[in-house]
Amino acid sequence: MCGVTESVQAELSMNGARSQLSLATAAARNLATTTKSQPQMQGITSRWLLRILPWVEASGGVFRVNRRLSYAMGDGRVTFVPNGAEVRVIPAELCELPVLRGFEDAEVLAALAGRFVQREYAAGNTLVEMGQPADQLVLIAHGKVNKIGPGKYGEPTVLDVLADGDYFGDQAWVESQETWDFTVKAVTACTVLVVPRSVLEEMVGRSEELRAHLERFRTHAQQPQNAHGEAHVELAAGHEGEHELAGTFVDYEIAPREYELSVAQTVLRVHTRVADLYNNPMNQVEEQLRLTIEELRERQEHELMNNRDFGLLHNADFSQRIHTRSGPPTPDDFDELLATVWKDPAVFLAHPRAIAAFGRECNRQGVYPQSVEINGHMMPAWRGIPVLPCSKIPITDGHTSSIVLLRTGLEKQGVIGLRQTGIPDEVQPGLNVRFMGINEKAITSYLVSTYYSVAVLVPDALGILENVEIG
Repeated sequence: MCGVTESVQAELSMNGARSQLSLATAAARNLATTTKSQPQMQGITSRWLLRILPWVEASGGVFRVNRRLSYAMGDGRVTFVPNGAEVRVIPAELCELPVLRGFEDAEVLAALAGRFVQREYAAGNTLVEMGQPADQLVLIAHGKVNKIGPGKYGEPTVLDVLADGDYFGDQAWVESQETWDFTVKAVTACTVLVVPRSVLEEMVGRSEELRAHLERFRTHAQQPQNAHGEAHVELAAGHEGEHELAGTFVDYEIAPREYELSVAQTVLRVHTRVADLYNNPMNQVEEQLRLTIEELRERQEHELMNNRDFGLLHNADFSQRIHTRSGPPTPDDFDELLATVWKDPAVFLAHPRAIAAFGRECNRQGVYPQSVEINGHMMPAWRGIPVLPCSKIPITDGHTSSIVLLRTGLEKQGVIGLRQTGIPDEVQPGLNVRFMGINEKAITSYLVSTYYSVAVLVPDALGILENVEIG
């Protein structure tokens, strides 16, 4: 008797060691007996991003965004490499500076990167003082600073907030500016890299290629352009009589951005024994498909927000990214974010914890935001713009996140979702389930796929409030 028991236990142990490829009958019986619910899934969220995006048909699998020609001045952010307490700038990342955008001489860039000197500032310290000689280029490796200048009546006012990867002093170098016209003070402890203007001039004297690049940059910067950096269109207005009208044309980008539809896929396996014997009162295949589709939709929303190629968090123009002034998201910060997408903003998206942090700041200041109705739900709003939860926006280091503001719609030059409908075996728009056959183990396989992408039609359709403290 003991031998039989050991044999059974050994067999069970061997069976448990095998990789399970489909739903077991023991689990399937849970749907075949007693009064029961459908299988529940805690991972299902409200998926507001998928619900608010206007979906545009990408019938060719690719969507091209044509724009007017813009003079991109290279307003990216610089990346650094930490080595313990020491920080150095990656030489190629210096090309994120407007003046060095497109410069490709790796030797010159490496020499310039090696001349930066690291400095540390405590919170409240002054990095540069207005009126002092503007004789250096400053890269902010870590921390947050305020750029302060005179207000309308001479009082100090915060002109801008700079943080990790930002910089200042590059324009002073190009324009030969003699003194600083603003003061920069550290809000938090800061680590910066500084190079004197004399070093920059020395590098120009040693490199003919760098000198020619700077001349092209200065010429390019003088091209007529509008407030958004787009090529200027000559017009005449307010004239009288037979005034000679200026000739013009609207130039386009030569290489516009193209968005290819991405895909999220999985293979669903269901044993034929389960589908045959345990299909009443709930269809096992349908329930498996329902939960699989829910998981695919969750992954789709995650990719639309976080994908490094087309995700919203990585496709916002750097001029559309701002920082909080004090850390937590305040009503003032939300107003600053609205200023980045001021033309018909549609919706804020934030992590639920970021929304809670904003609520705390409103309570602290005695401000009570109104609510608006969205699809039958009463949601918090700011200035009439709904603030919707999106758990796909990540929380960094457990205490910082981002808040996104969108303008949506093709006609409004906003943010749009991309998909292709009418695909074979389609069960939902842009999602299909294809039968793959039954293998020698009597397991039925289904390929479940969803195709999607997201496009930002013009830069000011998307704004991001970064480094929001939610602790």
